[in-house]
Order: sequence, then structure tokens, then C-alpha cells
Amino acid sequence: MRLKTILFCSVASVLIATGANAADSVITPEPEAVDYVRVCDAYGTGYFYIPGTETCLRIHGHVRYEATAGDDVYSRGFESRDDKLFENLNTKRDSWDKLARFALRLSTATETEYGALTSFTEMRFQWKNGNDDSSTGTLRKAYMQLGGLRVGLDDSAFKTFAGDLGDVINDDVILSGGYRTGLISYTFAAHNGFSAILSLEQGNNDDVDSVPSTWAGAPWSGTINDYTPHVVGGLKYAQGWGALTAVAAYDASNQSWAAKLRGEVIITDRLSLWTMGGYKSNKDNYVNVLDANSQVTGQVRAISSFYGTWGGDWAVWGGAAYQLTDKAVANAQLAYDGSKTFAATANVEYALVPGFVITPEVSYTQWNDSKSVLNGKDAVQGMIRFERSF
Repeated sequence: MRLKTILFCSVASVLIATGANAADSVITPEPEAVDYVRVCDAYGTGYFYIPGTETCLRIHGHVRYEATAGDDVYSRGFESRDDKLFENLNTKRDSWDKLARFALRLSTATETEYGALTSFTEMRFQWKNGNDDSSTGTLRKAYMQLGGLRVGLDDSAFKTFAGDLGDVINDDVILSGGYRTGLISYTFAAHNGFSAILSLEQGNNDDVDSVPSTWAGAPWSGTINDYTPHVVGGLKYAQGWGALTAVAAYDASNQSWAAKLRGEVIITDRLSLWTMGGYKSNKDNYVNVLDANSQVTGQVRAISSFYGTWGGDWAVWGGAAYQLTDKAVANAQLAYDGSKTFAATANVEYALVPGFVITPEVSYTQWNDSKSVLNGKDAVQGMIRFERSF
């Protein structure tokens, strides 16, 4: 009996061990591999690898809302109706002007044997005073770049290479050149702070006045009218103390040229100053404006060139930025041109939290152009902007 008990226990132990080993040998399916988004920090903050590729992508942009009251500091003194120009000196606003904007930007970058291959696009959607704004749904920029070669839609190198104007909202009351254009440009950058650019551009007609062809010399074109492109060239020298930039443009449509010289100085880690002067060869064109009875009441200056956009032969701009606190920056800008137009603007950019900036601003414009119906008039404007950037 004792022998049977021992044999039974031995068999049971073997069976239990075999069952345990069998259970351990059951194959459990492995979870499928997942392609997690990888951070791409070689090109700056916010880039990540598109899964399955070596291309880095950044999605960014801003949501903006602003309210404006007071006078129209951008007033040109006329409005166009029924192929005629009518006097429009009502620069006063009866209520707030309100604007909402969503700007979506996509940046890509890939490393190649010839350097970084990048692209940039920006789309803009706007709602103004209860209606879709005329510029809503527009493609603002779309260009690709390989090394120093840039091809596509961008702001003219006449503006971007020199650094354009100051950090105020109403910076271009006195214009310093046209904006968007199709272009092919090349920028050479040396290691000693020296850089140079050459840009072949198409221009645009949005930044040139479209006035009735009955007026002498009109209509004017901001775009090229044959195979000859607009040409922009520039030189820059930048160091820790600031930068010195010279840029010139040839308007192939009007066979005229314009040039700007800009200097920037970093005084301290809180204070920086800049100044810029411009000169153009194209002469100003003035066109008649009518009253409600279609009688000529005076003239206004028309913008007839994509590059020489300011009044008179020359213009000067200048400004300053001062870091008030870790969250607040004060900016100011002054401008004056040969038509005796003066513009001044100041604001404070306050970063309430990272990515959310509130900017109150006040602007003043005075017109002393003896040839214009605006002569002797001035305008004061206040506005506030809320912007969430991402």
C-alpha cells in the first residue's frame, strides 16, 4: 500500500510539472510596433519627424483679435467708385473697427548633401467688421529653399533683407516698398558677418494704385510686363553690436530704381535703436479727385511703383525698443518723407503668459503735402491687439 501511494504521488507531480511547463510555453502575440513621433531639434523648437520619413515638420501660427478707434492714420484722401476717384476725407471712425485673424504656417526641413532643404507656407483667414475681409483665405507665402537659393512666393527682398521696419503694428503708414512677389533669390552668407543677396522678382499689383486709365500716366503696373524681371540686390554686415545694410531695387516696369540704407545698434541688453533712409528715382504722380457732383476738388498722390512707394524723393524711418520688464517691451517708431508726411507710433507688448501677448498702441499722422487734399490734416488712432501664437 505504501508503494502504491508513493507511485501515485510521483505520477501526479510529473503531470503537474508537465502542465505548468505547457502553460509556460504558450506563445502570447507581441503588440504591433507603433511609430511614435520623434522630436527633431536640429532646426529649432517645435519640429518633429513626419513618421516614416526624414523630413521635419513644424505647425505654427497665431490667432489674433484687435480693436481700433479714432482716426484713420492710413488715409489716402480718396476712394474709388464706378471708375472714378472721389474725395474721401472722413478719417474719423464712428465706432470700433474690429478684426479677427487666423494665420496657419507650415515649415519643413530635410538635410541633404547640398545643405538643408526647407519650405515655408502661410495661409491667412480674416473677419473684419462683421464680414469676411477681402484678404481672407489668401496664400500669403509659399517658398522652398535649398542652402541660399529661395524660390516661390515671399515678401520682396527689398523689405526682408534690410529688416523692414520696427516692432509696431502701424509700421508702414509711410511705405518702404511693396510686399508679396514671386521671386528667385540667392543669399550668400560668409562666416565673418558679411552677407549678400540677389533677387529676381515679379512684383504685384495690389501694392500699386489701380486708378482709372483716363488719368495721365495711368494705369500703373507693379508687375513685370515682359521677360525682364525686377532686380533687387543687397549687402549686409552684422556683428554683436548690430548691423549695417544697403539694398537697391530696379523696377523693370517703370524703369526706375529705389534704394535704402539701414543701421541697427544694440546699446544694452535692454535697449536697441535703428534708423533707415530711402531714396527713389520715380517721380510722384497726382490724380484728380471729385466731389459728389463730379467736380474736381483737388488731387491725391498715387503709388505708381512697386519699390518707390513713399512720397517725395526720399524718406526716413527710425525707432527704438526697450525691455521694460521680463514680460513687457516698449517700441516706438517715427517716419517722415519728402511729401512732408509725418507718422509716429508707440506701443507696449505685454506677454501675459507665454504665447499670449497684449499690445496697446497709439499712432499719429500729419499730412502737409501742398499738392494733396489732405494738406493740413492730421489723425490720431488708438488700438489694442490680443494675439495667441503657437
